[in-house]
Amino acid sequence: MTTTTAPRLEEITPENLKAALGIRVRPDQEFAVDPVADSLAEAYVRPDHAWPRLIMDGDRPVGFLMAFLDIDWHGDGGSVIRSGLWRLNIAADEQGKGYGRFAVESVADELRRRGTREFHVTWHPGDHGPENFYLTLGFRKNGEVAEDETVGVLPLT
Repeated sequence: MTTTTAPRLEEITPENLKAALGIRVRPDQEFAVDPVADSLAEAYVRPDHAWPRLIMDGDRPVGFLMAFLDIDWHGDGGSVIRSGLWRLNIAADEQGKGYGRFAVESVADELRRRGTREFHVTWHPGDHGPENFYLTLGFRKNGEVAEDETVGVLPLT
């Protein structure tokens, strides 16, 4: 990772909100992830299930992530409860520096801390989508599709 300091996660606060809202992925990736503003709106209406964080390197905002915690996956009253990565936005000019890996590892650490045994993620298939990134990190397709997205799972044991 090419950084000046160790990257870290920060809670979203009034002081760093504008920095979080300024995170933009490359234009060819916009189909694959919602803007940070949409994620923060989701977090606002689902505060018990959303875990949004700004990824910082020193005083530079380099990305945004939002985990989902203990959601009712099928919306049927809780037959399947899952946690994982809901959104990952790495700033266009900060990609390829290890921040995405840091983000995924940070979410995995948080899920382990909470006693979660499986880490779920979904992604849009496509040439500029994140499938290879997630597969390289050890996620495996589980054969499911959720809202036209591929579902991947990583064991946390």
